[in-house]
Amino acid sequence: MEIFSLVLLLAVGIYLLKKSEQRKRIALLGSYLGHYQIEKLMETLADGYLRALGEDDPERREQIWRYLDTAETQLCQQFNQFCAEFSRLDAADTRVSTLALGVPYAAKLFPNATFDLRKALAIHAHGLTQAANNPLHRTPKDKAFTLSAELFLMQHTCHWFCNSKAVASARLMARHQTTHAQVLASVAPETRSAYQVLTGS
Repeated sequence: MEIFSLVLLLAVGIYLLKKSEQRKRIALLGSYLGHYQIEKLMETLADGYLRALGEDDPERREQIWRYLDTAETQLCQQFNQFCAEFSRLDAADTRVSTLALGVPYAAKLFPNATFDLRKALAIHAHGLTQAANNPLHRTPKDKAFTLSAELFLMQHTCHWFCNSKAVASARLMARHQTTHAQVLASVAPETRSAYQVLTGS
């Protein structure tokens, strides 16, 4: 009975520490993201892509794609500004644990099993900008597919920082009905390569 009580107390203690760390990380990321309309622009693009793909009138569809070009440019500009601000943080505050389990303060306890969120965000910023600029001249549909994948991967990284990779992957599936592996396979090869080297996944 005493062992059960000790295990229960330990589990509660770990849970409370993890929740405390999670709140701090969410507040830190939110304090920077709050200056921008990145989430709103992501919603605009997601809704716009669906509208364009479902439009039967070619002229109307082309108008929607042109409108979305502006939203894509705005999102990339804002995300790059956000990255520039966030990059000024101390490295000790931007480490992300790569451990399978969500251990509280794992980034400080096991620094070798981490990656730097600032570097991950820089990879995402580059990937988003390249997808929006479309140097490969993809069709609007293919461009939207690649840019959506880049956005989903960036969102996954932010959730990973705040919680754990497992939680981030579960949220990705719940929100977008896709897996982390599928998203990673759908981003630009340059993004995928840099991301895998940084995160080890």
